[in-house]
Amino acid sequence: MATQSADLLHTPLFSRHQELGAKCADFGGWEMPIEYSGAVAEHGAVRSRVGIFDVSHMGKLRVTGPGAIAALNTIVASDLAKIGNGQAQYSMLCNAQGGVVDDFIIYRFTENNVFIIPNATNANEVCESLRQLLPEGITVENLHNEYGIIAIQGPLSMNVLGRMELPFDCDYMNWMQTDVDGETVIICRTGYTGEIGFELVAPVGVLQQLWDRAIIAAAAVDGIPAGLGARDILRTEMGYPLHGQDISPSITPLEAKISWAVGWDKPEFMGRATLHSSRAQGAARKRVALKAIGRGIPRAHMDVYSNQELSDKVGQITSGTFSPTLKEGIALALVDSEHAKNESMFIDVRGKALECASVALPFISASPK
Repeated sequence: MATQSADLLHTPLFSRHQELGAKCADFGGWEMPIEYSGAVAEHGAVRSRVGIFDVSHMGKLRVTGPGAIAALNTIVASDLAKIGNGQAQYSMLCNAQGGVVDDFIIYRFTENNVFIIPNATNANEVCESLRQLLPEGITVENLHNEYGIIAIQGPLSMNVLGRMELPFDCDYMNWMQTDVDGETVIICRTGYTGEIGFELVAPVGVLQQLWDRAIIAAAAVDGIPAGLGARDILRTEMGYPLHGQDISPSITPLEAKISWAVGWDKPEFMGRATLHSSRAQGAARKRVALKAIGRGIPRAHMDVYSNQELSDKVGQITSGTFSPTLKEGIALALVDSEHAKNESMFIDVRGKALECASVALPFISASPK
């Protein structure tokens, strides 16, 4: 059984992870399960059946007040006017230089009531930034410790929700609410794996029982609990960015190729002027997807070169892993724009040149969401 570190934060489900013998590690100040039966096995379960994740370390903010949506829309990069009540949207908070302070999911309840799920390490920063940027009369509540989040991901995720006697009749990036022992639970058809899946945002009072029900329901279809190790492999195979690596305050949506999430026609949002200027001139760096041709596994922070002699450095790996699906090394890299269309590049793997082909994303085809 894993021992608890007094220096790290713990989700309300930490005791459950201990009971399951999870291998835990520091993730942004939280002691989180990295794996239970092994990252490769857990990855396989999500791709073929279903996996259950605890992602309660993610932030939870509520923004309320007259015109909350309209006010928030002058700050975040996406266009909130494009979603209605009961829908969710991927968005970002950018800085004046166009870099991504954080990316998050926004749930629209009404024009006056919004729920936001920021990244764990940035939750407090996003909360304070919104408090400073939003006008008087708009309240930002930090509910980080009042809610937890369970992600049910995989082709059989609907089967699991059905066995849990929870509703799941909603489209991708839509959500609904249900009652569990007198508590309101949000069920949103979202996820970070590329597979069909749902995220349950639940008050901590019912979180453990929901986890237990999910584990039992998943086991009935050969599903298993999954840790953040598998989650990282899954999202990399889909080319989904990880904040702090693929996007950051010094990496813009244009560079990361997620400018599809920017509401370019909006008259106002943080970083708008810089991003429009960069869009007109062309970003100096661009994200590329690389697949290893030879034996070797790309890892974050490895340097990328245009030649096998490793004499012409053109960028750096932001995320890299071994894909159990492809049985090959894969990576996301940020490279100089003039080399972004190179058919192949070379990665310095401990002094040896690993040739990689430049490919389109996603690396694999996942189930329809």
